[in-house]
Amino acid sequence: MAGLLGMVVLVGMGEHMAERFLPLYLQEVTAGANLRVSIGVISIGLLAFMDDMLSALYSYPGGYLSDRFGARRALLVFNLLSMLGYAIVILIHTWWAVLLGAAFFISWSAISLPATMGIIANALPKNRRTMGVSLHSIVRRIPKTLGPVVGGAFIAGWGVATGVRLAFVAALLLAGAAIVLQQTLIEDDRQDADAARPAAEKNPLRLFGAMDPALRDLLASDILIRFCERIPDAFVVVWATRRILHPASELQFGWLSAIENITAVAVYIPVAHMADRFGKKPFVSVTFGFFTAFPLALMFAHSPAWLVPVFVLRGLKEFGEPARKALIMDLAPEGRKAAMFGLYYLVRDVIVSFAALGGAFLWLVSPAVNLLTAFAFGLLGTAWFVLRGRDVDLGTPGTTRPRSPDVRPGPEARRRP
Repeated sequence: MAGLLGMVVLVGMGEHMAERFLPLYLQEVTAGANLRVSIGVISIGLLAFMDDMLSALYSYPGGYLSDRFGARRALLVFNLLSMLGYAIVILIHTWWAVLLGAAFFISWSAISLPATMGIIANALPKNRRTMGVSLHSIVRRIPKTLGPVVGGAFIAGWGVATGVRLAFVAALLLAGAAIVLQQTLIEDDRQDADAARPAAEKNPLRLFGAMDPALRDLLASDILIRFCERIPDAFVVVWATRRILHPASELQFGWLSAIENITAVAVYIPVAHMADRFGKKPFVSVTFGFFTAFPLALMFAHSPAWLVPVFVLRGLKEFGEPARKALIMDLAPEGRKAAMFGLYYLVRDVIVSFAALGGAFLWLVSPAVNLLTAFAFGLLGTAWFVLRGRDVDLGTPGTTRPRSPDVRPGPEARRRP
């Protein structure tokens, strides 16, 4: 666990202090090459599109490599690929090199997540694994909070182009340190290829056919909400530091990102505890409301002082995220929960990846059109879940709450373990 959490901090610091400012770097290198403004905007949209699409597509290969070669060896491969991507951006100063390098490093979190969850499962007994996952989620917020501040300081000291490349140099060194840490502290958990394992459903279409209708409603609403999030996401830094009446500096934007993540950490565990006691749907509904309100609030924030409460609002999108993930697991069929969880994210993220690219074209029309379109998707997604979404009976995991008020669970269903 020490090796795992140390790796999360080291790689995450490099990831967030460099990648967070890539939209500004793309604008800088395209302007320096005398390319049209649309090239810079579309390249930002392509970067966000790649982030979503690769996050979806890398999850399955990441899980396979972890099972086939063991988590430690798989993480070594993932870190080396990230370092290759960093080196490409450092050595080649053009917009297409950013997209090429991003193919190697931008989805490190997604491809490494199955291996990370495997390490937690092997390192901790069953009655400690939930806390292990929660601790991992909280520790991930440390680099998310500090990384943009350090990256903003690099840009404040050396300018956008040089500052971002120096941040990638630091990311390269931190990834190397993470390799030493994980290879030293994480045990080799490679399993014998001949060991008997339970059969899994290989056909995703057949697995999708087995999806609970309530889970499909959650998936549909979640897709709409992620459109609300991803349409403006890559342009938030551009809006805050370039387009508003009193722009924030890059360093101030780093602190705004820190405020967002501090807010997320503050609500993560208390809300998860309440959702387990009182039901998950209310907390998921409120979270979708926070997602919806953010682009509208951002549109009316034209100074760093007004951006502070807007980024607190952005941090509150984690308000019911643990409840949403738990609801997915509750609605997934027994024996296939992990596969259904992966299928849910595959379907959601492949569809949502087009939102970021579409957001670039909406931004070319005007930033207001981009933000208002995102707000409209949020309203639709929230309404869908409020009207059609269902909770899971607290006494009987895996069964949705009955629609009729006359139906009551029996004594065995109400009995808590």
